[in-house]
Amino acid sequence: MDLNRQLRLSDRLKITRHNETFVHKNMNYRFQPVTRDSWSDLEGLFESRGGPHYCWCTAWRTLDKRKAKPDKAAKKAVMHQQVHEGMAVGILAYADEEAVAWCSIAARESYKNLGGSETKGTVWSLVCFYVKKAYRKQGLTKLLLDEAIAYARRNGADYIEAYPVDTSSPSYRFMGLRPMFEQANFSFVKMAGTRRNVMLLALK
Repeated sequence: MDLNRQLRLSDRLKITRHNETFVHKNMNYRFQPVTRDSWSDLEGLFESRGGPHYCWCTAWRTLDKRKAKPDKAAKKAVMHQQVHEGMAVGILAYADEEAVAWCSIAARESYKNLGGSETKGTVWSLVCFYVKKAYRKQGLTKLLLDEAIAYARRNGADYIEAYPVDTSSPSYRFMGLRPMFEQANFSFVKMAGTRRNVMLLALK
């Protein structure tokens, strides 16, 4: 890859709107992208009881290939590096100033091969949701999806690609359930593996 292409790719992975805060007036939640300033909030959420500290949302992110089985510290270090380099990694939901939920949404190039469509332009991928137990079954995942769509659009995405599973799936449920994406006007593209549905939303 030549230097100019590397620089263009680097720019696409960076957050272009660092300090956005978006609030639902009729909800008690605040939504904000993860940045250097909010790293400690992400850290607190992931390392709280029941949080995804075992994976640090790196299932689809590139880890050090020299380690056959990266430990928790190595996974956290990957996420920490991306955040501190200014890369977009996702958004947080806050309740009473506490981070209570997360959605991984970023330029598709920042992930491993997700099995999606390669025929589109600027694509952002949505690969994970996590909501603290006390805040589940209150519609927060749908709010996260709405804010993730708005966030990607404001940062120049032409499409959002998601990889949800059917409601009966025993695995990959952290990637979301297909009916929610259908309700948000995502269209089915193809299967990736036996469970993940590649779904696409045009933003322009």
